[in-house]
Amino acid sequence: MLAALVTEWGKHPVYTDVPEPQSHDGAEVAAVEASALTNLTRALVSGKHYASKEVQLPAIPGVDGVARLADGRRIYTGSLGYSGMMAQRALVDPHSGVEIPAHVDSVTAAALPNPGISAWTALSHAAAVKPGDHVLVLGATGVTGSMAVQLATAMFGAETVVAAGRNTARLAWLRSAGAHATIALGEQDLGARVAEMHARRPFDAVLDYLWGEPAAQVLTALAASHPAAHYHPTRFVQIGSMTGPTLPLDAGVLRGTGITLSGVGIGSVPPEVLIRARTEALPRLFAMVADGKLELRTQARPLADVAEAWSSAEPSGTRVVLTP
Repeated sequence: MLAALVTEWGKHPVYTDVPEPQSHDGAEVAAVEASALTNLTRALVSGKHYASKEVQLPAIPGVDGVARLADGRRIYTGSLGYSGMMAQRALVDPHSGVEIPAHVDSVTAAALPNPGISAWTALSHAAAVKPGDHVLVLGATGVTGSMAVQLATAMFGAETVVAAGRNTARLAWLRSAGAHATIALGEQDLGARVAEMHARRPFDAVLDYLWGEPAAQVLTALAASHPAAHYHPTRFVQIGSMTGPTLPLDAGVLRGTGITLSGVGIGSVPPEVLIRARTEALPRLFAMVADGKLELRTQARPLADVAEAWSSAEPSGTRVVLTP
């Protein structure tokens, strides 16, 4: 069969012939209909991700996707063994996937779970957002950040959601999709805007998809703008590091405030939370997309173009999905 194959750390995959997966122990060889090209998929075969140690080369990338079973059902699932989802066929557990509603197309169904589950987990578990909360999403114009803005309002009932990002067109759209205010990075003073907002009404949660200098500015602004005598807990949740893996931060920022730091990623979320995300949250997310209550922009590309798609910058806020 044909598949994307990575043979060397950090190199883009090639579209080539690979051995067919073999069914065993109740697993089924299913036809893959779509697999999303996510940052996680790229990172795992870069050799630099903290979970890359679990990957053995050569490997077919694609941590998840949509597969059609022999009985005709479509499920969202991950693959078993070395065979990833960026292939014509993959080995899957027919009983562990989430069945996809008939009115959700396979490209959307493949694109939704990664940002949807990530955003839901950050909001529900790490940030513990509840109705009436004041939330800042740092890096809101990306795929997952945009999802978090929408869910914070529509699913978790946040009273105020502030979206910060660089793409001004996406920020304008987010004002119609759940954001109550926006901060244009590079055009506005991030620290000053956050400090002013936090002093007026303290943030209960910050979802950070950027890290680096923007995160340092936000943390410093949170500490500087709220008097220590008026304790207020702010849950700062680290999810992505698009602007860098490290940041400069004065130690007093954490000692003199109610800020708590935590992260969401592979290894930092309890298994029971991940189970709830797949069994409870994902069906709700599929229903919201089908009803037009949740928007996710996708761009379908043939799997044969995987090398070009892998190295190309995707449109802001759009998830590229590969289809065999």
